[in-house]
Amino acid sequence: MLSRRVLITQPIPEPGPTMVAELADTVDANLEHRVLAPGELRARVAGVDAILCLLTDAIDAAVLEAARGCRVVANMAVGYNNIDVPTATRLGIMVTNTPGVLTEATADLTMTLLLGTARRVAEGDRVMRADAFPGWGPLYMLGGDVTGRVLGLVGPGRIATAVARRALGFEMTILYHGLHASPELDALGARSVGFEELLAASDFVSLHVPLTAATKHLINARTLALMKPTAYLINTSRGPVVDESALAAALRSGVIAGAGLDVYEREPRIAPELAACENTLLLPHLGSATHATRAAMSRAAARNLTAVLRGEEPPDLVNPEVLLAPRRGD
Repeated sequence: MLSRRVLITQPIPEPGPTMVAELADTVDANLEHRVLAPGELRARVAGVDAILCLLTDAIDAAVLEAARGCRVVANMAVGYNNIDVPTATRLGIMVTNTPGVLTEATADLTMTLLLGTARRVAEGDRVMRADAFPGWGPLYMLGGDVTGRVLGLVGPGRIATAVARRALGFEMTILYHGLHASPELDALGARSVGFEELLAASDFVSLHVPLTAATKHLINARTLALMKPTAYLINTSRGPVVDESALAAALRSGVIAGAGLDVYEREPRIAPELAACENTLLLPHLGSATHATRAAMSRAAARNLTAVLRGEEPPDLVNPEVLLAPRRGD
């Protein structure tokens, strides 16, 4: 039997590493808490049978060409815009992701951002830490209401549906927009509307779309101007969906009331003008950052990878067309 060689590009929680080690003959695991530089990554993928990577790893055409003969790239993430899927498919490499396991944690964080932004939680925390609280007053640090307000969900997938379930507890009216109707959201009493109607009607606009050519800068100066001046923008999807410079300008000029963000256009950097806006709640990509969720993501990625090494179809294959074409990577 041929040796089964695996690269794990960054440190990940258990049980993934143990699951991989139990099946692979050789595991090359990057144990440093950093993203491998492009040249390092290309060197380390040479000759491997499988790669377990993260959203921050750029698995581009050059990396995939260097990994000719690899059978699977298992992404420990729901999104996979970090992987050149067409090239992987051309080379006969399966690509997998970890859908479903981070839905509830990300929905929880979405509601955290929604509530925290409306009630100016980060601003209040900064005031207290600076010993700058002047004392209670009837007009001091007023924020927005949540209960009974309108929530607009852009992208009606699993996470949006989970957010809608939570929003019902706040008696919110729920609108959504997507390419297709969502029976799950419809069953919760949500109403499908056009994108511009959603922007104009919503008190909170929450983004839940993948990053594609069509969704990059979906939120820009023009679309922000369609929102209410009392509205809040929430983003737990992908950073480049929002034009950060346009958002900063809208926040400074009062086009919208505030924004709660967990993802950024040029992670890990953030636009300086956006960081300077007080009416924001900014988190460092914490959507799936719970012990149980990250363990479940690790397990799911390893399950996909080990299935391929055993000669089985992985449960979360994102390019099934690769199964119909002869391998061209060897």
